[in-house]
Amino acid sequence: MSVEGGTKAIVAALVANLGIAVTKLAAWLLTWSSSMLAESIHSLADSGNQLLLLIGGKRARRGATPEHPFGYGRERYIYAFIVSIVLFSVGGLFASYEGIHKIELTLHGEPNELLASSWWWLPLVVLVVAIGLEAYSFGTAIKESRIAKGTATWSQFIRRAKAPELPVVLLEDAAAMLGLIFALFGVGLTLLTGNAIFDGAFTLAIGVLLIVVAVILALETKSLLLGESATPEHVADIERAILAGNDIERIIHMKTLHLGPEELLVAAKIAVSRDETASQLTEEIDGAERRIREAVPIARVIYLEPDLYNPERDAN
Repeated sequence: MSVEGGTKAIVAALVANLGIAVTKLAAWLLTWSSSMLAESIHSLADSGNQLLLLIGGKRARRGATPEHPFGYGRERYIYAFIVSIVLFSVGGLFASYEGIHKIELTLHGEPNELLASSWWWLPLVVLVVAIGLEAYSFGTAIKESRIAKGTATWSQFIRRAKAPELPVVLLEDAAAMLGLIFALFGVGLTLLTGNAIFDGAFTLAIGVLLIVVAVILALETKSLLLGESATPEHVADIERAILAGNDIERIIHMKTLHLGPEELLVAAKIAVSRDETASQLTEEIDGAERRIREAVPIARVIYLEPDLYNPERDAN
């Protein structure tokens, strides 16, 4: 995934969510609909999340230091994990509480503010406009993601992507679209039937939806934080690059690790001839490193250790 593509999707989502949040808040203040309140908090949480992703992307571009010799590329993973926490707590838990609270009030016969308001029609207008704005943001995220995902399915892209921004924005926008549809049903059925139980029930559905998405994001980002290897395609390309020269007999073992979305560490023990001199070994290693970087440009840190192949020792 290109950094530019991820940033474009984030900015589009931020602009859309800020506009949506303002209109939802205005509609809530005029109607006191719990669905509108839950969606307002959802949009504000999403806006904060997009700001967190932008901050994480900027901080990750800092150069390596003696204290952090491999740089700060993983800051993007940390901020993406914080996004999942914000989505879970601020969005999901709040919406769930608001939905349950509205259901309890309705069951106890409390009057419904939405039905009593002269602005009862406003939430419907706001939600339709919000769906249009969210569709623009979602469309941008899909367009940018198609470039990055290649031939992979959408689920494979979300699970395997090493850059967290596009999967995060995709899942957030998908949740936002479904949340808006839930809110539209909740408000619409409340106005149609005069029963506020629908407003509360669909608000609760929004909360459950956000919690599910937050858990998925947390699990996927946790894997990146722990450290993931290169993709199978990149591993195969690196192995071919190492063995492309006639001077290296075999790869005894190799490990890869993403230091960040666009930075890969490669460590391998390679088998060389017993009769080679130090000068020859140096040339062979330099050549292998050059071939690796040509085959996989994100392979920035490469450690190759020459050794003699021992079938008994290296069998496992």
